[in-house]
Amino acid sequence: MPEIASGQSSAAIDRAVALLKAGQLIGLPTETVYGLAADADNPDAVAKVFAAKGRPADHPLIVHIGADDLLSHYARDIPDVAWALAEAFWPGPLTLILKKASGVPDVVTGGQDTVGIRVPGHPVALTLLRAFAQSRQNAGQQGGGLAAPSANRFGRISPTAARDVADELGDAVPLILDGGDCQVGIESTIVDLSRGEPVVLRPGAVTAEQLSLVLGEPVLIHTVEASDTPRVSGSLASHYAPLTPLQVLEGAVIRQILQGSGRYAAIVRDCPEIDTSIKQDPNVVVLKDEPAAYAHDFYRVLRDLDAGGYTNILVHALPTTPQWAAVQDRLGRAAHRDLSDNA
Repeated sequence: MPEIASGQSSAAIDRAVALLKAGQLIGLPTETVYGLAADADNPDAVAKVFAAKGRPADHPLIVHIGADDLLSHYARDIPDVAWALAEAFWPGPLTLILKKASGVPDVVTGGQDTVGIRVPGHPVALTLLRAFAQSRQNAGQQGGGLAAPSANRFGRISPTAARDVADELGDAVPLILDGGDCQVGIESTIVDLSRGEPVVLRPGAVTAEQLSLVLGEPVLIHTVEASDTPRVSGSLASHYAPLTPLQVLEGAVIRQILQGSGRYAAIVRDCPEIDTSIKQDPNVVVLKDEPAAYAHDFYRVLRDLDAGGYTNILVHALPTTPQWAAVQDRLGRAAHRDLSDNA
């Protein structure tokens, strides 16, 4: 099993930097989910990310940088709106899709002419990124970004704790920096700035409304599928999915199913639609009826229930308001079971 070391330890940061410089992988905490990180300027190292995750080669990765002064190393033709959004939301859970710089390896971008970049809002991630960039600078090298998708098997539930990474990937990752449970709990917002007007391709904690307030213009949400251009992380119809079949149902239907026979678990919101008797059922997990709090706990609960030996996981349908868009997106993909997947 991999070593799990405190991200507060300078020795652990030094070991992580050394592993990255040697072309190895490490588990990295961010405020969204844990990432599986490799030197973004080393194609052979990035290829190990795809192998460890079982990720399709045409599915792009997000490059994490420690400061926006590295943006021009990985992107070109950077529009003014990118700098405005970076100033407003970095460090934080916002990924910008930009035209890639010529030196960015094709393996990072899935062969596309665009690249996703963000500055994560987690102190351990920032400490490591800045130490890694400094080590490259000391060696006379440019760059210092890390290609870091979520640290799980491709398509499965994203990890929000260090132990999740160890359970998912085992010896494929020699070191996991433990930064505690992730604050946000779902992946970053992705906004495409490569084709003119900004468009949200994956909703997250940074909302379209917040983006609009900074830019002074409406920002549309257009969730994409894997075949769209540009392709982005988390764009498969089935993604973030447990092995246990998951169904999204209204509260009355969940109540009826739980009153019958069968080994079912349920995730419900703490709202009047759900009876007190259902909330007290030992196979029911009650989450707060508030988008950010729900997002924080969703993957953790889903992972725990997936390991519980249930035949089905029933999830109470979410509100369809814009505030719930990010969790709606993750839940919809988790419930979309690919029948060709025999896992």
